[in-house]
Amino acid sequence: MTDLPIPHSTGRAVGSLRGSMLVLEQTWTWYRRNWKATIFSSVGLPVLYLLAMGLGFGSQVRAGAVPGGLTYLVYLAPALLPTGAVQTATGECTFPVLSSFEWSKIFHGVTATPITPAQVVGGWLLWVGSRLVTSAAAYVVVAAAIGAVTGPGILLSAVFGVLTGMAFGAPLVAFAATVKSTGTAFNVVFRFIVVPMSLFAGTFFPITQLPAWIRPIAWITPMWHGTELARGAAFGTLTWGPTLLHIAYLLALFFVGFRLACWRFRLRLTA
Repeated sequence: MTDLPIPHSTGRAVGSLRGSMLVLEQTWTWYRRNWKATIFSSVGLPVLYLLAMGLGFGSQVRAGAVPGGLTYLVYLAPALLPTGAVQTATGECTFPVLSSFEWSKIFHGVTATPITPAQVVGGWLLWVGSRLVTSAAAYVVVAAAIGAVTGPGILLSAVFGVLTGMAFGAPLVAFAATVKSTGTAFNVVFRFIVVPMSLFAGTFFPITQLPAWIRPIAWITPMWHGTELARGAAFGTLTWGPTLLHIAYLLALFFVGFRLACWRFRLRLTA
């Protein structure tokens, strides 16, 4: 009997979008059985921030101290959309990516088919985006129910929140593709990037209250750009120039992160 040749994946049998959608479908298949484990981190945590800081701490903020004469609850509500999105994206773009490389080997199994590493990246980021959209929608409903929403502009704030999460998540996926064995490096990301960014990028108070020397650090964070967009959309204060600059910065972070992630996935999955 003549030995049959062993087929090799060419990456050409599945269109780019379809391949990414198949990766998204695989992730959704797992998630619909395990979604309860993520409810608190993606929806409950931003809502707790809103209740604790907006209602609790906000009750101690004197009238007129918040820009625009707003209550602190209303001032805080749109800013928590990009903050929550970054935190959710961080959770989805660190340990799950490492697990799919090192422990479950899902990415290796997927790329043994005609799906390419770039399609895996695309599918994973589609998954992250879908998580951010559903989390933002749930948050907006809760914020509206407790009187923290002043108008329909909060819907555009949610869009900007998702964009912020994706702008931070794409480079983080590229970084996660370099991590091996343990997730110690991710603890550094959480403790020394995400937490300080949440505290000092304008979420809880204007960065004009910070010392002048530290403000440029806030300006380079995606969360500051997202917060400016989210608040501007919610309160109707957006202007074309700054808005386009904020959006361009976030889109640039996303596309650079996407290209880096495709490169790192290709190196790790085809070596």
